[in-house]
Amino acid sequence: MRILFATGGTAGHINPALAVASYIRETNKDAEIMFIGTADHMESRLVPNAGFDFKTIEISGFRRSLSPKAIIHNIKTVIRLIKSSSASRKIIKDFNPDVVVGFGGYVSGPVLQQAVKLSIPTCIHEQNAFPGITNKTLAKQVDRVMLTVEDAKKHLEPKNEVVVTGLPVRGELLSADRDLARAELGIPDDKYLVLSFGGSLGARPLNEAMFNILLSSAESGKYYHIHSVGTNGSEFLDKFNEAGFVNGKKGSVDVRQYIDNMDVCMAAADLVIGRAGASSLSEIEAMGKASILIPSPYVAENHQFHNAMALVNRNAGFIIEEKDLTSEALESKIDELLSDSKKLKEVENNARNMAIVDSRERIASIILELAGK
Repeated sequence: MRILFATGGTAGHINPALAVASYIRETNKDAEIMFIGTADHMESRLVPNAGFDFKTIEISGFRRSLSPKAIIHNIKTVIRLIKSSSASRKIIKDFNPDVVVGFGGYVSGPVLQQAVKLSIPTCIHEQNAFPGITNKTLAKQVDRVMLTVEDAKKHLEPKNEVVVTGLPVRGELLSADRDLARAELGIPDDKYLVLSFGGSLGARPLNEAMFNILLSSAESGKYYHIHSVGTNGSEFLDKFNEAGFVNGKKGSVDVRQYIDNMDVCMAAADLVIGRAGASSLSEIEAMGKASILIPSPYVAENHQFHNAMALVNRNAGFIIEEKDLTSEALESKIDELLSDSKKLKEVENNARNMAIVDSRERIASIILELAGK
């Protein structure tokens, strides 16, 4: 059995694909798996590191601007699209897959389209509540469309009925224990823990909003906080140290550059604050956590806003748009939630009810079914 995955660009596309591919490899010893991506994005590192064969094509997206620079870029993109279609076709013919799977990113477009032309079974997975243009186009052509959340369905015109599979969540998160995690972190039973982060790189607006909140909490001890400033947030670590923090710590507040034990921190948390990427939200749902979401307005199609609203509309989370984000607004929302244990528990349960914890198995089953055809 030969399976070809096409994905790239961001960890939100790549890691779920790797989770599914790894599961198939573990459970089907005869499976031969290859990935197609680009040489200049993180898939070129993550995929080989996971032990999978990896081929590259050159592809980029179009820019929605009429500036001279954007026009030149778009002309180059058209040329790359033509070349990538030819390169994809050659890779597909050489590998001769039984099924081709797209997990998003520009690279999925030419690969899946060539597979369709060659009459090879195809499927795609859409991580976000508002699909990107590549998957909107592919949904009309491929044999099966898989979604993280039902909300994405209304934005698609699929060739066949869609299947809601959820998004794979790391096993260590699913098995994490709240009481053991709080004991490991030294969080007392009678105190709430707030966990906040803006992704691995960090988010300046969130760091700025959290700064005064964390200074106040360090003095009052009202809540325990763990906050990550991200790898681009070194200046905020300096600001905290100037404010009397020692190695990022003061009182009940722990400020870090990066959280490398996320499974422990999230298991222990009573409230999670952060962006609204699909992977983060799947983890929040799987662990049944209340959340305040600040969607990034800088992503394609503003998809994080739609991701967040999938929870908000089910009373499973709360949203503060970045344009409305202030220390005062965020602190008020934190206090409101943590002063109402009944409301907090209701939101936690609603988030947990949204979770699909066997997502990896569901996606693999569909891929293997298509491969068998």
